[in-house]
Amino acid sequence: MHDELTQVDIDKMKEELQHRIQVLRPQLIEEVKVARSFGDLSENFEYKAAKREKNRNDSRIRYLQNMIKTAVVIDPAAAGGGIALFDKVTFYVEDDDAEETIQLVTTLRQDALKGLISKESPVGKALLGRKEGDRVRIQVSDSFGYYVQIRKVEKTGEDPDIPISTF
Repeated sequence: MHDELTQVDIDKMKEELQHRIQVLRPQLIEEVKVARSFGDLSENFEYKAAKREKNRNDSRIRYLQNMIKTAVVIDPAAAGGGIALFDKVTFYVEDDDAEETIQLVTTLRQDALKGLISKESPVGKALLGRKEGDRVRIQVSDSFGYYVQIRKVEKTGEDPDIPISTF
């Protein structure tokens, strides 16, 4: 499976990858060496912690390399005049009698707590390409869905300051 990402996403991943390989990896290897010199490894918390951080960094490096290798670069504006990637959308949730504002982003930049919703999510899939005034059904699962009415669409364009997700 390929992730659809923008060129900004790819550039951010390459920047992080370079930092992790050239700066973090040598530091973490040195920390493991220093902690190993403290003696008995079976009771050496510093060694275990340093090794865990080194392994976490190596895992992130592999993840970034794989994402870059398999990504499909997309144009964030390609939605044919409707809601596109990086647009801010205000909609009315009929069941909750509440209004909500979100911004559609790539999967790599999603953060639901900040209102950054992936275009791959049920909400993102339902809203992409739609227009202000449309009534849209958001199908969360086979047995649950709800209706929203799109009230406002703000064409914001891609914001390079939105960070990529980490783990």
